[in-house]
Amino acid sequence: MRKHIPNFITMINLFCGCCALVCVFNELFEWVFIFLFIGGAADYADGMVARLLNVKSPLGKELDSLADMVSFGVVPGAIIYMLLTKSPVGFESDFPLKWWATAGFIITVFSGLRLAKFNLDVRQSEDFIGLNTPACTMFIIGLMLIYEFDTAGMADLVVQPILLYSVVFLFSFLLVAEIPMFSFKFKGMKWQGNESRIAFIVLAVLLLIFLKEIAFSLIILLYVLYSLTRYFVYKNSQ
Repeated sequence: MRKHIPNFITMINLFCGCCALVCVFNELFEWVFIFLFIGGAADYADGMVARLLNVKSPLGKELDSLADMVSFGVVPGAIIYMLLTKSPVGFESDFPLKWWATAGFIITVFSGLRLAKFNLDVRQSEDFIGLNTPACTMFIIGLMLIYEFDTAGMADLVVQPILLYSVVFLFSFLLVAEIPMFSFKFKGMKWQGNESRIAFIVLAVLLLIFLKEIAFSLIILLYVLYSLTRYFVYKNSQ
């Protein structure tokens, strides 16, 4: 029974992802955030609980990826799709599927590829290789919340096709890029060995307090820039 506790937590993530998807297409964007927040917490907790209980199974690994595919693959693609349909630069069509907005699901395709590669890649025990899907989703959540609350009058900006298409192609590349991205898996409870993680979490909290909705996307941009800088500095030192 103990070995199934992490799987139950993973299924909470999957359930929340399904609920978030329904909320996207009903434009209940605050609820999308709530369900993805719970799903993200469950995604982080399942691995932590598995390590605490010292349980591991192939079923859990596959279930985790399937849950992530919904919450952090299908849902962010659907969010980009909905934001593109809000663009003032649209096309008249009687067909219910807005073809110019389907580019949002390129994120979903590359998220699936990233998750499949992750399951086969034995190098990603400490850091990630490529951007992880929850981080990509967090960036897109930031755009969604800026639109929902018109933060700093930026609602019209975040539905511009040129911005959203750029986000789709940039983050699709980052998801499968052979670039190390540091993870938030803590090495014990001490400062030593966790300096970058603790400092980044403190910075993220401060940004959320002062910038609110804008902070979500900004945090991920800083995370990517820091990881790229660390990678190129290390590469040049070799």
